[in-house]
Amino acid sequence: MSTLEVVWFVIVGTLWAGFFFLEGFDFGIGMQFVFNARDQKDREALYQAIGPNWDANEVWLVSAGGTMFAAFPFWYASLFSGFYLMLFIVLLSLIYRGVAFEFREHMPTIQGTHVWENLIALTSFLVPFFLGMIFTAMVSGTPIDARGNLSAGFFDYVTPFTLVGGVAVSLMSYVHGLNYTRLRIDGQLRERALVQLKYLYPVLLAGEALFAVLLYFYTDFIQTKAIQILALLVILVVTTLIGWFLAIKKQQETVPFILSGFALMAVVVLLFVGLFPRVMVANNPLHSLTVITASSSAYTLKVMTIVVLLALPVTLVYQIWSFWVFRKRIVSHKVIE
Repeated sequence: MSTLEVVWFVIVGTLWAGFFFLEGFDFGIGMQFVFNARDQKDREALYQAIGPNWDANEVWLVSAGGTMFAAFPFWYASLFSGFYLMLFIVLLSLIYRGVAFEFREHMPTIQGTHVWENLIALTSFLVPFFLGMIFTAMVSGTPIDARGNLSAGFFDYVTPFTLVGGVAVSLMSYVHGLNYTRLRIDGQLRERALVQLKYLYPVLLAGEALFAVLLYFYTDFIQTKAIQILALLVILVVTTLIGWFLAIKKQQETVPFILSGFALMAVVVLLFVGLFPRVMVANNPLHSLTVITASSSAYTLKVMTIVVLLALPVTLVYQIWSFWVFRKRIVSHKVIE
């Protein structure tokens, strides 16, 4: 196993973690069009909170998928063919979500605007839900043959573990979005977000405990050398959730948002650490894809490393700048200092 293969496995995991941190609160804001907004002013405030950034945040998803294709083509082939239907739903949801953001601005009636806003809420739930199911199914084991082909049935994808994983990612995204609402929006919308958070934190803690139990029964993580790291990451997630609760009690806003983002990232890191050195877990351990068997040539990885070192700093600077430009709080449809 070369250093570059390990580096690119880490890069893929980092891109997915960055996607869930940034797009997670986008999904959470989107779900609030139904679960938190009470009138059109609330919905307009939610739209303005993520309007300048939501499409830039999705670049991280494109980068993660493109990186998997270039650095680990056999991983990409098995994952995207075996989970075709789920990924098709994710792709369709992302398309309709983008269309809904644009079309809601051009509706001549409130009823027409509400149709697209409800679609934003629905797709904002579907994307993290199915991505959560895919990630948990990927680490729990799938029917991969000796040639790396994945052919699974309904009950290979839909299990108690994958369903809990899907709900957990959606709920964590919603909580992340509520924290972003408190950070960016003033008024009744912000107050309702705080009330919801006080009820959702205990639910999330219970959900994390259930996920940890299912992780034991549905994966072989407990048998790997990474168990010590996994234990630390589980502790990190639980500590983060407790930190959220304490910060909320002290009426803090920035800290809970950062912690909710880190919790999402910690779950992704936990799954990737549990996978390593595999990239796809097979029901037959001999058929599992590893970073060695699934990777591109050393020359390809070397060229990609140079490209990333040049492009990633520019991307980070641009996104940080865009968040700084649109940092002002929002009240209904007005922006205040």
